[in-house]
Amino acid sequence: MLLSFFSVVGHFRATMLLWFGACLGVVAITPTFAETPNVIVIMADDLGYGDLSCYGAKSIQTPHIDRLASEGIRFTSGYCSASTCTPTRYSFLTGIYAFRRDRTGIAPPNAPAIIQPGTETIASILKRAGYTTGVIGKWHLGLGGKGGPDWNGELKPGPLEIGFDKCFLLPTTNDRVPQVYVEDHRVLHLDPADPLWVGDKKPSPDHPTGITHRDSLKMNWSHGHNATIHNGISRIGFYTGGHAARFRDEDLADKWVEKSKEFIVENRERPFFLFFAAHDIHVPRIPHERFQGKSSLGFRGDTILEFDWCVGELMQTLDEQNLADNTLVVLCSDNGPVLDDGYEDGAIEKIGNHRAAGPFSGGKYSVYEGGTRTPFITRWKGRIAPGVSEQVVCTIDLATSMATLTGQAIPADAFLDSLDVNGALLGRDGAVGRDHLVQQDNGTSGSFGLRIGDWKLLRHDKKTARNVVVERQLAGTPVSTYQLFHLKDDPAEKQNVIEQHAGIAQQLKSRLQEIIDTGRTRPE
Repeated sequence: MLLSFFSVVGHFRATMLLWFGACLGVVAITPTFAETPNVIVIMADDLGYGDLSCYGAKSIQTPHIDRLASEGIRFTSGYCSASTCTPTRYSFLTGIYAFRRDRTGIAPPNAPAIIQPGTETIASILKRAGYTTGVIGKWHLGLGGKGGPDWNGELKPGPLEIGFDKCFLLPTTNDRVPQVYVEDHRVLHLDPADPLWVGDKKPSPDHPTGITHRDSLKMNWSHGHNATIHNGISRIGFYTGGHAARFRDEDLADKWVEKSKEFIVENRERPFFLFFAAHDIHVPRIPHERFQGKSSLGFRGDTILEFDWCVGELMQTLDEQNLADNTLVVLCSDNGPVLDDGYEDGAIEKIGNHRAAGPFSGGKYSVYEGGTRTPFITRWKGRIAPGVSEQVVCTIDLATSMATLTGQAIPADAFLDSLDVNGALLGRDGAVGRDHLVQQDNGTSGSFGLRIGDWKLLRHDKKTARNVVVERQLAGTPVSTYQLFHLKDDPAEKQNVIEQHAGIAQQLKSRLQEIIDTGRTRPE
């Protein structure tokens, strides 16, 4: 049961260590010996709390993910740390709130590496524990040195410089150029005679774009995604060349599954960590032809089915290799849902009664619950007893939790906001999850949410907020700087009770500012 806010405020001015421990009576439950299960983190992209049938969806069925949930723990308070992709991915890998670091907002196509060599990551600490580590799928954390990626040379630094042994990547995100694969340090199948150029300005007056050649598009853009055209879809940014290296959008999921199966089979005799970073269900939503039209929700629903298929393929591979009993699988999302995110793909028109964010308000770009409370499932057959948990867990905690599980010491300056929630993740009796959580939208400033128990404070530094999913809301609506909600009574965050509970609001305001100013929340 979540602790009440009043059990926190009585000790509010205690030291950070006491605040996390004695004040709340929360003691991290850690194993008495190191364990080395294989670890697979499956991260969906823009998947909402209500997008899966195991989380209550009626308009779509996700049998493979439902099976994963039935064999493990389905969390009802599972979170990512930010409501956009780059900051969540940064925090997942480093265990540090993204607002603490520069250049952690949504990365542009030519962004240099955001996580620099020497930074401790979940990959580096598991590698130190003897794991073979790999990342397959969407990266969107920049590549290369200060000048950005050398698309025709070595793409260093990148994942291999921060703890991964293997990477097979979509370098940015698929609504941003370029549409090529990166394997380890190079663009795959790049022809030196046809060099790749990526920029933010039109390379020539006659360069085809979504504006000048809109009639040629197979998927129309609604806002912002109107630069270079590839595969009949215009994108953010410009690029030329690299034609032999370009992929079809429809083939992305198949390629991620193919490469992941290879990684699992090659490493079946040793502990491995796989970060499976799906692009589904991010725009442009162009599923493989065999999934097109298979849902009633348009291409957005079809890509949910495609993602579910990916999960099923990974589970089947574990079964075939007799690895399911020795593999911890974590399924999560990088942020909540969005319908119109730049393309006219029928997501709004075909939504019907489907509620992508479930019972919550907001979605992607928002610090309302729909932006950061997402599907979160853990399965370790034979070790995790199936069930449903109300404990608060977050993707940012996987770094410290996996370090603890595998018996690795964490340097004092690493994983600054990642807490050990192993007990909750593994469903141990009496174990608790997080006692608090900071949520953010994008970059180093903007909006924050602080949840403690059933209370949640929102701080909108820009005094605007996006709190809907269905409508085409491109800009935030005006809101007060601060809002206060009681999630148990008002999970949809409709009733701002800040005037009725001014004392609680003030305590939460002070606590949020303390977290921002202190620079860490993990006890040293």
